[in-house]
Amino acid sequence: MNPPVMHPNQTTLNQFYEAFSRLDPEGMAACYADNAQFDDEAFSLRGKREVTGMWRMLCAATQAGNRADWRLEWRDVQAEATTGRAHWEAHYRFSASKRLVHNLIEARFTFDADGRILTHHDKFNFWRWSWLALGVPGLVLGWSPFFRTQVRKQARANLDNFLAGNATPEST
Repeated sequence: MNPPVMHPNQTTLNQFYEAFSRLDPEGMAACYADNAQFDDEAFSLRGKREVTGMWRMLCAATQAGNRADWRLEWRDVQAEATTGRAHWEAHYRFSASKRLVHNLIEARFTFDADGRILTHHDKFNFWRWSWLALGVPGLVLGWSPFFRTQVRKQARANLDNFLAGNATPEST
């Protein structure tokens, strides 16, 4: 019996997560369209420069000081001509607090006509993440829209500094 044929967009998603597991932002960038968009609880990014800049920043921070704690798992990768989805889990040490995080993420994608990722939306429990990443402040305030806005502002400032070449990986 022959194994089922994988849609090329499913291959793209597996290549993306394989590159991510190796902390290879260039391999990840190759999977995105030039006009890609990314949204999650911390970022709202437009254009390949911003989207891949975020991955470069996060990979650099992990490689700089927390590589031993890094592990990525992904499963349930499905894709067809225009949409896809996956479940992924990241195990890492959050660089700002040095706390261990195990984040559970549901990802949704759309693809352009060339099979590159056009939109990427990651959804995770922000309160749970903030508790793991930030400790007591995250536990107490992670539910708050104000706190979420502050985290988003800090994430954006870190990315802007990284893209401008003003940040070291340890400061992300």
